[in-house]
Amino acid sequence: MNTSLKTGRLILMPNTLDFGVDDSLDLREVLPQRVIEQAARLTHWAAESAKTTRALLKRVDAITPLAQPLQAIQIAELPRPPKGGRGASSSDDAAWHALLEPAMDGHDLGLVSEAGLPAVADPGARLVSLAHEAGIEVLPLSGPSALLLALAASGLNGQSFAFVGYLPVEAGARMARIRELEALSAKSQQTQLLIETPYRNEPLRQALLATLKPATRLSISVGLTLPGGWTQTATVADWRANRATLPDRIPAVFSLLA
Repeated sequence: MNTSLKTGRLILMPNTLDFGVDDSLDLREVLPQRVIEQAARLTHWAAESAKTTRALLKRVDAITPLAQPLQAIQIAELPRPPKGGRGASSSDDAAWHALLEPAMDGHDLGLVSEAGLPAVADPGARLVSLAHEAGIEVLPLSGPSALLLALAASGLNGQSFAFVGYLPVEAGARMARIRELEALSAKSQQTQLLIETPYRNEPLRQALLATLKPATRLSISVGLTLPGGWTQTATVADWRANRATLPDRIPAVFSLLA
C-alpha cells in the first residue's frame, strides 16, 4: 500500500443503458446531476472503449462543460481478455497496474462501463480490486443497473437471486445449462438472471421456452430506461402462446424462477 503520496480516487462512473442506440436521450433522464458534474471534471479515465467513452463525454459536455477539451482528456482502455482462454501474463498484469498510475500521481480516475454500473457484470472489477490493494479510495456513484432494474420489475424473488451471465451458444450445452439453472432455482427458490448479445435475444428466448417447464415463470426486460422500454413476466406456458419476437439491437435481461 502506498501511503507516502496523496493518491487520487477511483471513481466508479455509471453509464446509460442505451449502448448508443438512442444517444438523443437527455442524460439527465437517466444519470443524476452529480454524476454528470463528476464526469465533466475528470481528466483521466479507464474504459472498455475510448470511442464510446468520448461519445459519452460529448453528451456530458452538452450539459456541463468539460474541464478540459475532449482531445486533452486521457482515456486508457482496459486490457483485452487473452485469446484461447490462456491465463493472464505478466504483461497483462503490468497493463492493469498501469491504468492506476494517474490515481497514484494524485488524479481522480474515472472507471466507466459500456453500460450501467462499472465492475458489475463487467471486466472493470479487476481494476477495483487492484485499487484496493494499492490503497486507492474507491468511490461508487449512483446510476442505472440493468440487472437490478430488471429484477425489481420482474416480481420474482428479490430476496435471493444470482446473475449467471451468458449461456453457451452451442444448442446442446445451452439446453443443459438452462435445465441446470431451472433445477437450482426450484431447489433454492432463487431467481436466475441472464443476458445475451442483443442480436441473440430472440434465439435465447426460443431456447428458454423450448427447455423450461410450463409452470416456470420467465421475465424479460427490454430497453430499460429507454423510451418504449418494457418488462413482462409470465409462465412459460403463457409465453409460448405469445407470438411476439424480441428486438435484435436493444439490450435485454432474462430472469427465471421455477
